[in-house]
Amino acid sequence: MYKIFMLIVLPLLAIAWIAYAIWMHKVREEEKKTGRPKSERLQKTRSEVTDWAKKMTQFEPPTRKKRPDQTIDEGRETKDE
Repeated sequence: MYKIFMLIVLPLLAIAWIAYAIWMHKVREEEKKTGRPKSERLQKTRSEVTDWAKKMTQFEPPTRKKRPDQTIDEGRETKDE
């Protein structure tokens, strides 16, 4: 029974793999000609990222306000204190 099963299944499996390889080859050739389709969600995400990148190039970090009583060492305590 096992031999009969293997004689039927192995050729079918080989044929299926060959058909799959041919189908994938055709899909790749079609994508080369037309390019991959881009979904609306992908295009929206890309535009959001570019908008964010533009905002980040214009971003200036806030300046730290120095208290008038701070010395040059800024935060380090001196031994005299």
